[in-house]
Amino acid sequence: MNSNTLIAHIEELFLNQKGVSIIIAELKSVSGGDINEAYHIKTSDKDLFIKLNKPDLFPGMFNAEMLGLKLLHELSDFVIPKPLFSGKTPECDFLIMDWVDLTSHGDWKKFGKTLAEMHLRTHEKFGLNHQNYIGSLQQDNTFEQTWSEFYTNRRLNPLCKKAYDNGQIDAPMLKAFEKLYQRLDEIYPIESPSLLHGDLWSGNRAFTSDNIPCIYDPAVYYGHREMDLAMTKLFGGFPDEMYQAYQQSYPLESGWKNRIPIGQLFPLLVHVILFGGGYINQVRSIVGKFA
Repeated sequence: MNSNTLIAHIEELFLNQKGVSIIIAELKSVSGGDINEAYHIKTSDKDLFIKLNKPDLFPGMFNAEMLGLKLLHELSDFVIPKPLFSGKTPECDFLIMDWVDLTSHGDWKKFGKTLAEMHLRTHEKFGLNHQNYIGSLQQDNTFEQTWSEFYTNRRLNPLCKKAYDNGQIDAPMLKAFEKLYQRLDEIYPIESPSLLHGDLWSGNRAFTSDNIPCIYDPAVYYGHREMDLAMTKLFGGFPDEMYQAYQQSYPLESGWKNRIPIGQLFPLLVHVILFGGGYINQVRSIVGKFA
């Protein structure tokens, strides 16, 4: 879709869905990650952000993201870009939200405290009442009673089978994972399911111009809170003071740093399936230590 067509379409969408007439003054392409096109929209009275991709390429992705953003906005003190509406045209699927001016540096103590407080929002079961995506992979959030059941049935095992079918992991590694599944109850401390961002790497966090922590591009579900911590440590970008502030607000059970690699298995398997490369060696090393 060319820019003029997109501008006309967005103006029509606002009129039809919000009953609001807007005039777009500028449409500027911005980074939208590996999956989507993204644009900063300047209108006569506010700035907006739109993500779009080819129609039906990732069914339900943007609607699920909108639900996740709304949940985080409702139950956390992070700044969350407000989603306005999602939908589809013959040319694209899209999600429109308010634009937030962001910077990569800010009050990390506040970030840690805010993350801990979000994790104190709990649910009776592990999972979520709808399915969503992590990256371009569909994520099964069907509820389970225990963390070991959820992490096995809804996270690790489906991706292991997919990687095996793709020829990315072999039968001995599948058996090693099966041994690991049997140990999850003894590895992880029992805790209530916490509200998680679900994909909390450095590319999905920032600060507003007035120093308030912001998170976006979520893969929300209720899970073991150490999963978010494991993701923050996979690629770096979160300083020690963030973890110290987290500990002061909601202390982690002893041995949490030793469990970090287990929590990283899920995002690593996602990367194995999407990108291949050396990620499989990291997976093999972790499973070999714990299985």
